[in-house]
Amino acid sequence: MLSEEILLVHDGECPACHAYCQVVRIKECEGDLRIVDARENSEVMNEISAQGLDIDQGMVLKVGGQFYYGSDAIHRLALISSRRGIFNRINYCIFKSKTVSNILYPPLRFFRNLLLKMLGKTKIDNLKKKEDDTC
Repeated sequence: MLSEEILLVHDGECPACHAYCQVVRIKECEGDLRIVDARENSEVMNEISAQGLDIDQGMVLKVGGQFYYGSDAIHRLALISSRRGIFNRINYCIFKSKTVSNILYPPLRFFRNLLLKMLGKTKIDNLKKKEDDTC
């Protein structure tokens, strides 16, 4: 049986995102998890941009042809995660609930964005948004 490739796309320059991706594990029966740095040019980043998903505002999980974004990504990842290790057990217990994922993801994203600003990291800007110059 061939394992399905599962892609987790995140900001490789974000220390919090990087740490999360280093410890999260999925069940072997779910497929092979491949971590993709959104700052590198890739086919999946082209697909994410074509879907209109702003990678600066949320990670993306691609399972088969389905994209999960932000709180949906972290929720789906929890459901397919291994329960091995303390981090993965805690991750599952917290984010197995779609409601809890929807509540917790915005503050996590806020602190991630604040951390990147404090570190002087630029946005990825995969959707090529222009800054709003209006007052």
